[in-house]
Amino acid sequence: MSAVPVAADRDYPQMIVEINHVEPAPRRVRATFGGEQVFDTTSARYVWEVPYYPQYYIPLGDVDTRFVIDEGHAQSTRQGTAHRHGLRAAGAERPGAVRVFGEDAIAGVAGTARFDWGALDAWYEEDEQVFVHPRNPYVRVDALRSHRHVRASLDGVTLADTTAPVLVFETGLPTRYYFDRTDVAFAHLVPSGTQTACPYKGVTSGYWSVRIDGTVRDGHQDLAWAYDFPTRQLLPIAGQIAFYNEKIDIDVDGRRLPGPRTHFFK
Repeated sequence: MSAVPVAADRDYPQMIVEINHVEPAPRRVRATFGGEQVFDTTSARYVWEVPYYPQYYIPLGDVDTRFVIDEGHAQSTRQGTAHRHGLRAAGAERPGAVRVFGEDAIAGVAGTARFDWGALDAWYEEDEQVFVHPRNPYVRVDALRSHRHVRASLDGVTLADTTAPVLVFETGLPTRYYFDRTDVAFAHLVPSGTQTACPYKGVTSGYWSVRIDGTVRDGHQDLAWAYDFPTRQLLPIAGQIAFYNEKIDIDVDGRRLPGPRTHFFK
């Protein structure tokens, strides 16, 4: 298995793992659909289908087969032959949402089922809901309070200024600087209806575009966000506002930071 930092997505390195690497997931993993618990396992496997994060593969013995319908269709995948199944519970259906792997699968995958993440209503690691995809065991996210002087600006206009930021350090991303709302110039922010989710932070409660001279210019949309109810590990950022360093100027203790480039803005 290889887990090395690689300069993916232009300038900013990300931690990647070999495709088809399989390892045991030490967490209890559950998911629900149509108000029913579809599986409950302490023997899930992490399988890296892409280099940057894994998916969960669930042992068939831990799946409630009442809700899994064989569709009689097989397909070839990188992990081996997958037999397509649908989900059905409480009158709701998700065709083709499950792939079941037989004996020709790669080591560690035979006898497991791979569920499409979005087809299920909710996923849980232990007793905490997790969003988008499993958390990568090789990614670390820390939220640390600080007394650095941080200023966010755009085209010379100050958007936020604080001496009490929260700094979020996440593997493969630039440091994000979170500002208390009392330190943000909301006169220059326009709320949008955008909502996103993160496996490590939870679901955003709001996004804002930046308005300069009364206008939201092209490329200034959705540059700030907040998590009012983040995951337990990221509670220090609750209700605070962060900006994309890729599009906003950030000064820390009087020094302008170089603008990073990440997969968010290519």
